Amino acid sequence: MSASNEIRVDTRATSTKPRQLISYVLPVFNEQDGLRLFHERLTASTDLLSRFDFEYVYVNDGSADGSLNVLHELARADERITVIDLSRNFGHQMAITAGIDHAVGDAIIVMDTDLQDPPEVSIDLIAEWESGSDIIYAQRRTRKDTLFKRLSAHLYYRLLRRFADVDIPVDTGDFRLMDRKAADVLRQSRESNRFVRGLVSWMGFKQKAVPFDRDARVAGKTNYPMAKMIGLALDGILSFSAVPLRIITRLGFLTVVLSTLGILYAVTMRVFFPQVSVPGWTLLMVVMWFLGGIQMLSLGVIGEYVGRMYKQTQDRPLYIVQDVIAGCRE
Repeated sequence: MSASNEIRVDTRATSTKPRQLISYVLPVFNEQDGLRLFHERLTASTDLLSRFDFEYVYVNDGSADGSLNVLHELARADERITVIDLSRNFGHQMAITAGIDHAVGDAIIVMDTDLQDPPEVSIDLIAEWESGSDIIYAQRRTRKDTLFKRLSAHLYYRLLRRFADVDIPVDTGDFRLMDRKAADVLRQSRESNRFVRGLVSWMGFKQKAVPFDRDARVAGKTNYPMAKMIGLALDGILSFSAVPLRIITRLGFLTVVLSTLGILYAVTMRVFFPQVSVPGWTLLMVVMWFLGGIQMLSLGVIGEYVGRMYKQTQDRPLYIVQDVIAGCRE
């Protein structure tokens, strides 16, 4: 029997790898004047990467101006936009958390919408992600802020890195890219007092820095006044360091040593030099004020830790979503 000359063609469909989706998480609080320009610059940058699909998750964190109306307008013109409208102002870190919870991309980029974080830099983050890094954070090389802001930020980041139990890179904010697996791990952490950049450093994975020059705000005023900056600083230190508690222990030890020396001095003067008149009232007042100050400071630090534990045990939702607006073209 002769061999068959039949040519067999494989009719199975050739599998093609789907395009990867990159999600932008964009917290918004009172940014109505700069939102349109921000979205224009962002889409101008991402449109250059035709090999990816993009979604833009804007999180309205209880804005009191017309930011939500602008977001509605943008969503009507761009089907890639999703607007998460929170029921009130829950804070920047919670807005970031809400955006990450709703983003579905293979990679997630977190950045502010005031154009201090240039959208063009996010393209560099994507390039590093393609090279194999799991987390890429934008590290400020220069910043166009007031002298006080620059000096206080410089000092804070170095103190935080010195005292924190995890290695939190200096001069970095929340502007970063996370791979899907890193974002999923972050979503499992539901701390009430959130310090996202610290949590991301704590997770590990392969991380890399991309230096950039931070711009000035295009419009409006900063949404991080001094009180909020101090609160964020406390969250960073108290969430990732027990150093304040160790300082209390050392202060207590120092107080005991000084008190012992004072007792020895008083007993010596009383026994061996009874004729010497020692002005005891001044010494007594100084000691009382010193010990009282140490005690109040110690109680305050302990109270901060206890308060955080109490808030965590309440197990309330981190945020409440009032509405979700999906983008569509009219």
